[in-house]
Amino acid sequence: MRHLSETDIRASFVNCSKGEAKRLNVPRDLEELPWDDLDYLGWRDPGAPDRAYIVAEQGDRLLGLVLRAPTASSRGFTSRSMCSLCVTTHTSGGVALMTARRPGEAGRQGNTVGQYLCTDLACSLYIRGKKQAGTGWGYEETLSLEEKTARTRNNVLAFIQMVIA
Repeated sequence: MRHLSETDIRASFVNCSKGEAKRLNVPRDLEELPWDDLDYLGWRDPGAPDRAYIVAEQGDRLLGLVLRAPTASSRGFTSRSMCSLCVTTHTSGGVALMTARRPGEAGRQGNTVGQYLCTDLACSLYIRGKKQAGTGWGYEETLSLEEKTARTRNNVLAFIQMVIA
């Protein structure tokens, strides 16, 4: 992914007002992010734990979504869930249903689209082996890194298209 500025990021959001985009918390460490290893930019808002954001490139256009994310909760059991973007399997709490409000009138009426996503939105790092999911599972995919990154990019863009359609 190309290096993005705060202005680029704020201008990309398709499911919130310009005022909301202006007020949201952009990652403070933009200069230090591993841009060459990112298939999309995803982050959780430290000031609002129920907020998450995704920004992806579609050609030379940026598309961003504001997401609602569940706050951390303690579950008394261990389960495994799979991210619908990168197909990484996590143990309890590593995947959560995140929802995006549709733009325009549909969003004002409460219509949303949801996907099960890595709670830290670090899909790009998981598929590159730079971050471990800690699943305890010993399976390995036979896809190449290029195939995994293409799948993740396609899944992110498909999610964004479902929201804005």
